[in-house]
Amino acid sequence: MNDPLIIAGQEYRSRLLVGTGKYKDFAQTREAIVASGAQIVTVAIRRTNIGQDPNAPSLLDALPPSEFTYLPNTAGCYTAEDAVRTLRLARELLDGHELVKLEVLGDPDTLFPNMPETLKAAETLVRDGFKVMVYCADDPIQAHMLEEIGCVAIMPLASLIGSGMGILNPWNLKLIVEQARVPVLVDAGVGTASDAAIAMELGCDGVLMNTAIALAQDPVLMAGAMQKAVVAGREAYRAGRMPKKFYSASPSSPTSGLIGR
Repeated sequence: MNDPLIIAGQEYRSRLLVGTGKYKDFAQTREAIVASGAQIVTVAIRRTNIGQDPNAPSLLDALPPSEFTYLPNTAGCYTAEDAVRTLRLARELLDGHELVKLEVLGDPDTLFPNMPETLKAAETLVRDGFKVMVYCADDPIQAHMLEEIGCVAIMPLASLIGSGMGILNPWNLKLIVEQARVPVLVDAGVGTASDAAIAMELGCDGVLMNTAIALAQDPVLMAGAMQKAVVAGREAYRAGRMPKKFYSASPSSPTSGLIGR
């Protein structure tokens, strides 16, 4: 905890946030998330039962809120109105829970964020007392606007949700990180451990992922790999990498005082 992730005043030892969808069952969901070391888990209120259906298995039984911090999200919402309504329902189901993930999608093919609707929903939710972590485009200007509204974390996509394409525009992410005064977490597009490490090396405060773990051939093993990658990337960022030297080499061993000279 000498380098905790701080979101809305709360400290977390893990900088990896994990989704709860696409696993074969709740048992595998729990096993993978435990292996990841994640403390914050996201749940799609429109797709996952957390009490909406008392006659069906509930995620709350597999991942008790006493063990994990829930981050209800608005996956599947395409308007600000739907997103706000969904998170108000989540607050009721989770006994007044205020930390939420906002995402308002532009279309069902790319799942790219609809930024005008996202900004509108963020204003309403912050005014209603929610602590909003927000999925957004990798646009430094709009990221700054969301921070000014009062969002507690900015979550730009690395590439399209579920694509596994990795970080396609590191320069924009770097701009967002350098200007932000709240945590910046990469959300969407991570495909493997190296993607997570690169995000952290860029200075991101954390990484949120779901598909990269859930659809791996061995989700539990991949979850452990992601945990290690996030830690390694963060330590590399804090250590400060050596400068790049183009067109010249630098020997690892000293060139003076050689044996035999």
